[in-house]
Amino acid sequence: MKYTLSVLVENQPGILSKVAGLFSRRGFNIDSLAVGVTDDSTVSRITIVVNGDEHMVEQVEKQLNKLIQVIKVKVLEPDKFISRELSLIKVNCRTQERGDVMKIAELMQARIVDVTTTSLTLEFCDTDDRTETIIDLLRPFGFKEIVRAGTIAIEKGSRSTAVLKHSGKNAGI
Repeated sequence: MKYTLSVLVENQPGILSKVAGLFSRRGFNIDSLAVGVTDDSTVSRITIVVNGDEHMVEQVEKQLNKLIQVIKVKVLEPDKFISRELSLIKVNCRTQERGDVMKIAELMQARIVDVTTTSLTLEFCDTDDRTETIIDLLRPFGFKEIVRAGTIAIEKGSRSTAVLKHSGKNAGI
C-alpha cells in the first residue's frame, strides 16, 4: 500500500540527506520525494510517498520524530488529502500526428509549452493516476523525454500540518 507522509523540518543544510538516509538504512524505498520551503522561510516541508505496510510506516514515523531538525511528521490519511505531481512530457510528433496529440492534451487538460517540427512538449499537473493515464495515451507516439516532479500533498478541509508562527504550537491538531 502507498503511504504519503508530510514532514516539517528546520530549513537547514543536510536535513534532506538525513531523512533519505533514514529510509535507506532500513531498506525502505522512496517512491516520490518533494521538498519546498513553507510560508515560514525557516521551515521546509518534505512530502514522501512510500510503498509498504502499516508497521513500516510506523517505524519510519518514529525514527523521523527522533531527528532533532524534524518539527512534525504526519502520515496523511487516504481520501483526506489532495495530491499533485508536475510532469513535462516531450512527445515525438510528426505533422500528421500533431492533431491527435493536441486532442489528448486538451482532453487531459495538459498545456502545450513547446512546439518543434518533430515534437510537442506538454506540461501536466494532476494526480499520479491521471499522470499514468496521459502517459499511456501518449505512449503510441513515442517519447523523447519525460520529467516528473515528486508528489506534493495537503490535507483537505481546515486541518493543517503547518506549525503556527511565534507560538511553537502545532496547527490543525
